[in-house]
Amino acid sequence: MSGKIWRAFEVSTLRDAREAIEYGLMEAGALGTETRETFGTVSITGYFSGQPGESEIRAALLDALRIYGAPAASLIDLRAHEVPDRDWLAEWKKDWQPVEVGRFIIAPPWIESEPPAVAGGPTRDRITIRINPGMAFGTGTHETTRLCLKAIEKHFRGGSFLDVGTGTGILAIAAARMFPQARIEGCDTDPEAIEIAKENAHLNDAAAHIAFSIGSVNERTASASLVCANLTAPVIVELLPSLLAATCGRLVLCGILDSQIELVQERLRDLGAEALEIDQEGEWVAIVV
Repeated sequence: MSGKIWRAFEVSTLRDAREAIEYGLMEAGALGTETRETFGTVSITGYFSGQPGESEIRAALLDALRIYGAPAASLIDLRAHEVPDRDWLAEWKKDWQPVEVGRFIIAPPWIESEPPAVAGGPTRDRITIRINPGMAFGTGTHETTRLCLKAIEKHFRGGSFLDVGTGTGILAIAAARMFPQARIEGCDTDPEAIEIAKENAHLNDAAAHIAFSIGSVNERTASASLVCANLTAPVIVELLPSLLAATCGRLVLCGILDSQIELVQERLRDLGAEALEIDQEGEWVAIVV
Protein backbone atom coordinates (compact mmCIF):
# COMPACT_ATOMS: atom_id res chain seq x y z
CA MET A 1 0.00 0.00 0.00
CA SER A 2 1.53 3.28 -1.12
CA GLY A 3 -1.06 5.55 0.49
CA LYS A 4 -1.83 7.00 -2.93
CA ILE A 5 -5.37 8.26 -3.47
CA TRP A 6 -7.03 7.70 -6.85
CA ARG A 7 -9.76 9.98 -8.13
CA ALA A 8 -12.70 8.05 -9.55
CA PHE A 9 -15.55 9.32 -11.71
CA GLU A 10 -18.67 7.14 -11.81
CA VAL A 11 -20.92 7.65 -14.81
CA SER A 12 -24.48 6.39 -15.16
CA THR A 13 -25.47 6.04 -18.78
CA LEU A 14 -27.75 4.21 -21.18
CA ARG A 15 -26.50 0.80 -22.30
CA ASP A 16 -26.25 1.93 -25.94
CA ALA A 17 -23.79 4.67 -24.92
CA ARG A 18 -21.45 2.37 -23.01
CA GLU A 19 -18.61 2.40 -25.57
CA ALA A 20 -18.83 6.17 -25.97
CA ILE A 21 -18.51 6.76 -22.22
CA GLU A 22 -15.63 4.27 -21.86
CA TYR A 23 -13.88 5.99 -24.77
CA GLY A 24 -14.49 9.44 -23.25
CA LEU A 25 -13.06 8.43 -19.87
CA MET A 26 -9.92 6.98 -21.49
CA GLU A 27 -9.51 10.08 -23.67
CA ALA A 28 -9.76 12.20 -20.51
CA GLY A 29 -6.83 10.27 -19.01
CA ALA A 30 -8.36 7.36 -17.10
CA LEU A 31 -5.83 4.62 -16.44
CA GLY A 32 -8.58 2.03 -16.34
CA THR A 33 -12.36 1.66 -16.30
CA GLU A 34 -14.77 -0.66 -14.52
CA THR A 35 -18.27 -1.32 -15.84
CA ARG A 36 -21.30 -2.70 -14.02
CA GLU A 37 -24.55 -3.35 -15.86
CA THR A 38 -28.03 -2.96 -14.43
CA PHE A 39 -31.43 -3.16 -16.09
CA GLY A 40 -31.39 -0.71 -19.01
CA THR A 41 -28.41 1.31 -17.75
CA VAL A 42 -24.73 0.83 -16.98
CA SER A 43 -22.43 2.33 -14.37
CA ILE A 44 -18.90 3.02 -15.63
CA THR A 45 -16.13 4.15 -13.28
CA GLY A 46 -12.92 5.69 -14.58
CA TYR A 47 -9.84 5.82 -12.33
CA PHE A 48 -7.43 8.74 -12.54
CA SER A 49 -4.02 9.18 -10.92
CA GLY A 50 -4.29 12.98 -11.17
CA GLN A 51 -7.02 15.30 -9.96
CA PRO A 52 -9.11 16.24 -13.00
CA GLY A 53 -12.13 18.45 -12.42
CA GLU A 54 -15.72 17.36 -12.93
CA SER A 55 -16.29 19.97 -15.65
CA GLU A 56 -13.26 18.66 -17.57
CA ILE A 57 -14.54 15.08 -17.40
CA ARG A 58 -18.08 16.08 -18.34
CA ALA A 59 -16.79 17.96 -21.40
CA ALA A 60 -14.77 14.91 -22.52
CA LEU A 61 -17.79 12.63 -22.10
CA LEU A 62 -20.12 14.94 -24.03
CA ASP A 63 -17.53 15.16 -26.81
CA ALA A 64 -17.32 11.35 -26.93
CA LEU A 65 -21.10 11.06 -27.12
CA ARG A 66 -21.10 13.52 -30.02
CA ILE A 67 -18.41 11.51 -31.85
CA TYR A 68 -20.41 8.30 -31.39
CA GLY A 69 -23.63 9.98 -32.50
CA ALA A 70 -25.28 9.41 -29.11
CA PRO A 71 -27.54 12.06 -27.51
CA ALA A 72 -26.09 14.16 -24.70
CA ALA A 73 -28.98 12.96 -22.54
CA SER A 74 -27.28 9.54 -22.49
CA LEU A 75 -25.09 10.99 -19.71
CA ILE A 76 -27.54 10.41 -16.86
CA ASP A 77 -25.33 11.15 -13.88
CA LEU A 78 -21.69 11.90 -13.03
CA ARG A 79 -20.25 11.54 -9.54
CA ALA A 80 -16.68 11.91 -8.28
CA HIS A 81 -15.12 10.20 -5.29
CA GLU A 82 -11.69 9.25 -3.99
CA VAL A 83 -10.43 5.67 -3.80
CA PRO A 84 -7.53 4.41 -1.63
CA ASP A 85 -4.79 2.60 -3.55
CA ARG A 86 -5.75 -0.90 -2.29
CA ASP A 87 -3.69 -2.44 -5.13
CA TRP A 88 -6.54 -2.17 -7.64
CA LEU A 89 -4.04 -1.31 -10.36
CA ALA A 90 -2.08 -4.50 -9.63
CA GLU A 91 -5.31 -6.49 -9.87
CA TRP A 92 -6.14 -4.78 -13.18
CA LYS A 93 -2.71 -5.75 -14.49
CA LYS A 94 -3.22 -9.34 -13.35
CA ASP A 95 -6.45 -9.57 -15.35
CA TRP A 96 -5.04 -7.96 -18.51
CA GLN A 97 -4.74 -10.73 -21.08
CA PRO A 98 -2.82 -10.69 -24.39
CA VAL A 99 -4.87 -10.07 -27.52
CA GLU A 100 -4.24 -12.12 -30.67
CA VAL A 101 -4.98 -10.53 -34.06
CA GLY A 102 -3.80 -12.70 -36.94
CA ARG A 103 -0.04 -13.07 -36.53
CA PHE A 104 0.13 -10.23 -33.99
CA ILE A 105 0.08 -10.83 -30.24
CA ILE A 106 -0.56 -7.63 -28.26
CA ALA A 107 0.64 -7.95 -24.67
CA PRO A 108 1.47 -5.56 -21.81
CA PRO A 109 5.14 -5.28 -20.81
CA TRP A 110 4.63 -6.91 -17.40
CA ILE A 111 3.91 -10.27 -19.09
CA GLU A 112 7.53 -11.24 -19.72
CA SER A 113 7.09 -14.71 -21.20
CA GLU A 114 5.99 -15.27 -24.79
CA PRO A 115 2.15 -15.36 -24.69
CA PRO A 116 0.81 -18.71 -25.92
CA ALA A 117 -1.19 -18.81 -29.14
CA VAL A 118 -4.94 -19.17 -28.77
CA ALA A 119 -6.52 -22.45 -29.80
CA GLY A 120 -6.59 -22.67 -33.56
CA GLY A 121 -4.44 -19.55 -34.00
CA PRO A 122 -1.25 -19.34 -36.05
CA THR A 123 1.90 -20.60 -34.32
CA ARG A 124 4.55 -19.57 -36.89
CA ASP A 125 5.87 -16.11 -37.73
CA ARG A 126 4.05 -14.54 -34.82
CA ILE A 127 4.93 -10.98 -33.86
CA THR A 128 4.57 -9.98 -30.20
CA ILE A 129 3.99 -6.28 -29.64
CA ARG A 130 4.21 -4.97 -26.10
CA ILE A 131 2.05 -1.93 -25.42
CA ASN A 132 1.97 -0.13 -22.10
CA PRO A 133 -1.71 0.79 -21.56
CA GLY A 134 -2.04 4.46 -20.73
CA MET A 135 -3.78 7.58 -21.85
CA ALA A 136 -3.17 7.16 -25.57
CA PHE A 137 -5.71 5.24 -27.61
CA GLY A 138 -4.81 1.85 -29.08
CA THR A 139 -4.01 -1.12 -26.85
CA GLY A 140 -5.23 -3.89 -29.13
CA THR A 141 -8.44 -4.47 -27.20
CA HIS A 142 -10.65 -2.17 -29.26
CA GLU A 143 -12.33 -3.34 -32.45
CA THR A 144 -10.89 -0.47 -34.51
CA THR A 145 -7.31 -1.35 -33.55
CA ARG A 146 -7.90 -5.00 -34.42
CA LEU A 147 -9.42 -4.06 -37.79
CA CYS A 148 -6.37 -1.95 -38.62
CA LEU A 149 -3.94 -4.69 -37.59
CA LYS A 150 -5.77 -7.15 -39.84
CA ALA A 151 -5.54 -4.68 -42.73
CA ILE A 152 -1.82 -4.13 -42.13
CA GLU A 153 -1.14 -7.86 -42.14
CA LYS A 154 -3.11 -8.25 -45.37
CA HIS A 155 -2.00 -5.19 -47.35
CA PHE A 156 1.42 -4.03 -46.12
CA ARG A 157 4.24 -5.41 -48.23
CA GLY A 158 7.02 -3.05 -47.17
CA GLY A 159 8.07 0.18 -48.78
CA SER A 160 6.51 2.92 -46.69
CA PHE A 161 3.83 3.26 -44.02
CA LEU A 162 2.07 6.26 -42.46
CA ASP A 163 -0.04 6.07 -39.28
CA VAL A 164 -2.26 9.16 -38.91
CA GLY A 165 -3.48 9.55 -35.33
CA THR A 166 -0.93 7.07 -34.02
CA GLY A 167 -2.05 7.03 -30.35
CA THR A 168 0.07 4.40 -28.60
CA GLY A 169 1.99 3.82 -31.84
CA ILE A 170 0.74 0.24 -32.06
CA LEU A 171 0.04 0.29 -35.82
CA ALA A 172 3.38 1.89 -36.71
CA ILE A 173 5.14 -0.61 -34.45
CA ALA A 174 3.32 -3.51 -36.14
CA ALA A 175 4.43 -2.25 -39.57
CA ALA A 176 8.02 -1.77 -38.37
CA ARG A 177 8.12 -5.26 -36.88
CA MET A 178 6.91 -6.72 -40.18
CA PHE A 179 9.36 -4.76 -42.35
CA PRO A 180 12.15 -3.07 -40.31
CA GLN A 181 13.73 -1.62 -43.47
CA ALA A 182 10.55 0.17 -44.56
CA ARG A 183 10.02 3.91 -44.06
CA ILE A 184 7.61 4.06 -41.12
CA GLU A 185 6.07 7.31 -39.88
CA GLY A 186 3.41 8.13 -37.31
CA CYS A 187 1.80 11.44 -36.39
CA ASP A 188 -0.66 12.63 -33.77
CA THR A 189 -1.92 16.06 -32.76
CA ASP A 190 -1.53 15.12 -29.07
CA PRO A 191 2.08 15.65 -27.89
CA GLU A 192 1.52 13.28 -24.95
CA ALA A 193 0.42 10.51 -27.33
CA ILE A 194 3.62 10.95 -29.30
CA GLU A 195 5.71 10.54 -26.13
CA ILE A 196 3.77 7.36 -25.26
CA ALA A 197 4.21 6.06 -28.82
CA LYS A 198 7.98 6.63 -28.61
CA GLU A 199 8.14 4.77 -25.29
CA ASN A 200 6.22 1.85 -26.76
CA ALA A 201 8.52 1.82 -29.80
CA HIS A 202 11.50 1.51 -27.43
CA LEU A 203 9.73 -1.36 -25.64
CA ASN A 204 9.58 -3.19 -28.98
CA ASP A 205 13.11 -2.31 -30.21
CA ALA A 206 11.48 -0.36 -33.02
CA ALA A 207 12.36 3.22 -32.07
CA ALA A 208 15.13 3.44 -34.66
CA HIS A 209 12.73 2.39 -37.42
CA ILE A 210 9.84 4.83 -36.79
CA ALA A 211 9.72 8.62 -37.16
CA PHE A 212 7.00 10.03 -34.88
CA SER A 213 5.92 13.65 -35.19
CA ILE A 214 3.38 16.02 -33.63
CA GLY A 215 0.76 17.12 -36.15
CA SER A 216 -1.44 15.67 -38.86
CA VAL A 217 -1.38 14.86 -42.54
CA ASN A 218 -1.03 17.87 -44.87
CA GLU A 219 0.30 18.89 -48.29
CA ARG A 220 3.90 18.43 -47.12
CA THR A 221 3.36 14.82 -46.00
CA ALA A 222 5.41 12.31 -47.99
CA SER A 223 3.20 9.71 -49.68
CA ALA A 224 3.24 6.14 -48.38
CA SER A 225 2.34 2.79 -49.91
CA LEU A 226 0.02 2.07 -46.97
CA VAL A 227 -1.67 4.78 -44.91
CA CYS A 228 -3.75 4.01 -41.80
CA ALA A 229 -6.12 6.60 -40.36
CA ASN A 230 -7.84 5.21 -37.25
CA LEU A 231 -9.73 8.36 -36.31
CA THR A 232 -13.46 9.17 -36.27
CA ALA A 233 -15.81 9.52 -39.24
CA PRO A 234 -16.14 13.34 -39.02
CA VAL A 235 -12.36 13.78 -38.82
CA ILE A 236 -11.80 11.32 -41.67
CA VAL A 237 -14.27 13.20 -43.90
CA GLU A 238 -12.43 16.46 -43.15
CA LEU A 239 -8.97 15.00 -43.79
CA LEU A 240 -9.87 12.74 -46.72
CA PRO A 241 -8.37 14.93 -49.51
CA SER A 242 -5.03 15.04 -47.66
CA LEU A 243 -5.19 11.33 -46.79
CA LEU A 244 -5.78 10.37 -50.42
CA ALA A 245 -2.97 12.69 -51.56
CA ALA A 246 -0.61 11.00 -49.09
CA THR A 247 -1.47 7.52 -50.37
CA CYS A 248 0.30 5.88 -53.29
CA GLY A 249 -1.07 2.39 -52.59
CA ARG A 250 -3.76 1.51 -50.05
CA LEU A 251 -5.56 3.74 -47.54
CA VAL A 252 -7.18 2.19 -44.44
CA LEU A 253 -9.94 4.29 -42.88
CA CYS A 254 -11.14 3.17 -39.46
CA GLY A 255 -12.92 4.49 -36.38
CA ILE A 256 -16.13 4.49 -38.43
CA LEU A 257 -19.43 3.26 -37.00
CA ASP A 258 -21.56 1.13 -39.31
CA SER A 259 -24.15 3.92 -39.28
CA GLN A 260 -21.51 6.29 -40.73
CA ILE A 261 -20.38 4.19 -43.74
CA GLU A 262 -22.43 6.14 -46.27
CA LEU A 263 -21.12 9.46 -44.92
CA VAL A 264 -17.54 8.37 -45.66
CA GLN A 265 -18.40 6.62 -48.92
CA GLU A 266 -20.19 9.70 -50.25
CA ARG A 267 -17.12 11.81 -49.55
CA LEU A 268 -14.93 9.21 -51.26
CA ARG A 269 -17.12 9.35 -54.37
CA ASP A 270 -16.96 13.15 -54.37
CA LEU A 271 -13.17 12.84 -54.50
CA GLY A 272 -13.18 10.21 -57.24
CA ALA A 273 -12.25 7.28 -54.99
CA GLU A 274 -14.09 4.14 -53.95
CA ALA A 275 -13.85 1.38 -51.38
CA LEU A 276 -11.81 -1.68 -52.31
CA GLU A 277 -13.12 -3.66 -49.35
CA ILE A 278 -15.04 -3.16 -46.12
CA ASP A 279 -14.34 -5.13 -42.95
CA GLN A 280 -16.51 -4.99 -39.85
CA GLU A 281 -16.21 -6.04 -36.22
CA GLY A 282 -19.20 -5.34 -34.02
CA GLU A 283 -20.51 -1.89 -34.93
CA TRP A 284 -17.09 -0.71 -36.16
CA VAL A 285 -15.99 -0.63 -39.78
CA ALA A 286 -12.70 -0.36 -41.65
CA ILE A 287 -12.76 0.81 -45.28
CA VAL A 288 -9.79 0.01 -47.51
CA VAL A 289 -9.45 2.45 -50.44
